Amino acid sequence: MTKKESLPERLEATFLTSAPDLKRCPTGFGAEVAFAGRSNAGKSSVLNQISGNKRTAKVSKTPGRTQLLNFFDIRTGGRIVDLPGYGYAKAGKAAQKTWQKSVNHYLSYRNHLAGIILVMDIRHPNQAFDMEMLEWSTKSDIPIHILLNKADKLSGGAQKQILQKIRSSYSDYPYATVQCFSAMRGLGKEELITKLLGLLATPIDGDELEETPEHLIEDLTSETEEEF
Repeated sequence: MTKKESLPERLEATFLTSAPDLKRCPTGFGAEVAFAGRSNAGKSSVLNQISGNKRTAKVSKTPGRTQLLNFFDIRTGGRIVDLPGYGYAKAGKAAQKTWQKSVNHYLSYRNHLAGIILVMDIRHPNQAFDMEMLEWSTKSDIPIHILLNKADKLSGGAQKQILQKIRSSYSDYPYATVQCFSAMRGLGKEELITKLLGLLATPIDGDELEETPEHLIEDLTSETEEEF
C-alpha cells in the first residue's frame, strides 16, 4: 500500500470534553496537538474540514465555549485540542485575560502536548499573537505548523509568493513549518493530515494522570471558578 493510499481522507474526531483551565483538563493519554489562532483566522472551519464534519467545532462557535479548551479524541490515536481564539471581540477584557492565562498554563505545563497548529489568515499573517506563539515554540522545543488559511481568497501566484516569503522569514524558527490552506475548498488538506498524523504518533513518556503543578492549583481555582 502506498503512502497516498494509506492516508485517510479525514480524521475522525469525537468531542470529549471542555475545560476552563489546566486543573480540569482530562487525563492525558497519548499525544495532543493544539490548534491556536486569532478568533477570525478560521480555526473552527479548519477543524471541520479535516474531520469531514461541519459540526465538529460547533462547540467553539458560541461565546461560552470560545472561552474553553475543547478536547477531541482522534480515532487513529491521540487528541486534538481546540484552544480559545485570541481576540474574541464580544468578550470583556477580564474574560479574555482569564482564558488566555488558561491557554498559557496549558501550553507550559501539559506534558502530552506534541505540537501546535497555528492558523493565520494568509492576507494578514504574523500578527503579534502569532509571533508570540512562534517565539514560545522555539524556546520550548515544540513543533509548530503554520496554516496560511483562506488561501482561496488569493490567486495561485500570490499564494506561492507569500508562502515563500514567510518560509524565508522563519529561518530563525527551527521548529516551524508552513503551508497554504483553504478550509473552504480543502486546499492543503492532505498535507495537513499527514503532518497531524506524524505529530499524533509522537511517543509520550508516562501516559497517565497529569498533576497540576502545586504552585498553580490555588491560582487556577481562584481565577476561574467565578468566571465560568
